[in-house]
Amino acid sequence: MKPLQYLSLLSFFLLMSCGSDESNVTVVDDADGIPMDDDVEAMEEVDIMLVNAFPNLSFAQPLDLQSANDGSNRLFVAEKGGTIRVFDNDSNVQASETFLSLPNISTTSEQGLLGFVFHPNFTSNGHFYVCYTPSRTVSRISRFTVTADGNSASTASELVLMEIPQPQTNHNGGQLAFGQDGFLYIAMGDGGGSGDPQNNAQNNSNLLGTVLRIDIDNQDGNLNYAIPTDNPFLNSSEARNEIYAYGLRNPWRMSFDTETGDLWTGDVGQNAIEEINIITNGSNYGWRLFEGTACFSGDCDATGLVAPIFEYTQDNGDRSITGGYVYRGSANTLLIGKYIYGDFVSGRIWALDTDASNNELLLESGLNIASFGTDAQNELYICAFDGRIYRLEEETNPI
Repeated sequence: MKPLQYLSLLSFFLLMSCGSDESNVTVVDDADGIPMDDDVEAMEEVDIMLVNAFPNLSFAQPLDLQSANDGSNRLFVAEKGGTIRVFDNDSNVQASETFLSLPNISTTSEQGLLGFVFHPNFTSNGHFYVCYTPSRTVSRISRFTVTADGNSASTASELVLMEIPQPQTNHNGGQLAFGQDGFLYIAMGDGGGSGDPQNNAQNNSNLLGTVLRIDIDNQDGNLNYAIPTDNPFLNSSEARNEIYAYGLRNPWRMSFDTETGDLWTGDVGQNAIEEINIITNGSNYGWRLFEGTACFSGDCDATGLVAPIFEYTQDNGDRSITGGYVYRGSANTLLIGKYIYGDFVSGRIWALDTDASNNELLLESGLNIASFGTDAQNELYICAFDGRIYRLEEETNPI
């Protein structure tokens, strides 16, 4: 493990662009897409800019941004220290309000309020789900319920779904997301320590180094959730039934493509390689046998393992991948259908074709990029540790 050097949190992984280093694209108006000599004046250059989305707002180490998709046009931002803030999705908004405040949580190293998500039927049941660390030794997944007016939630409404022991204070994962199947997906890191010393990510008798999947609308026995009937270890007496996929080091930010249903995650590397994975049922992504596609420990037999869809080395100043989203908004036409992700340390932001055929550097923000999020229109936002929320914006200039 690398020591935490950048404002606490995540840890230190890298993304190196394997495609074009150009941050602009030429667009032509010609019907056949081929610029002719007499069409030069019609050509345009499109730059991608980073814009402060809410100039009047500031947050304390924002780690997640979500929309409730309840028709209210509100956005919600989780702060590492334990508060979820709510505000109108309006660039002129003057202030945010407290939606939920979790007292006395552990924020040591990469711990804190790490992720949250709203129930798909939030408008009718008022439920949302939070992953946080109530102490240095455990991650907790809980359900909360909003008050009658829908503007806040009390800690008294908490229903604890599960608690996962954490041997270290780093590699806690913490992203929550609902799939098109209605199940809750939970990203968990390997429990920390350099090189996964307990080999947690390959030990399915615990929940570390995994993506979990649970049914939060039903209950099995004494659990406050049920196990989906097609989870890969449903009938195993040796593996935890909640596991959907495993062999991950520190899946830092995962998201579903709203069009295809694919589950994308950025997995933080050790000292050499960062990776991006598409998570599928029952797959083993190789850690700690492999870091990316490079042998890391043991016999490194790759039989049965799933390789990253994309990887890059830590040779260019990047140290900590922050997984993003496949962009399905409409404001940035050049980005539609591309996976947008960044790096916490270098502040670079890239666009990856979903078949991984091209990886383009969009811009160098100079920010500690902690997370991405989307609003109800699938427009993309960036949470940075300078306390601001940013968005990408196309600027068109005639050539």
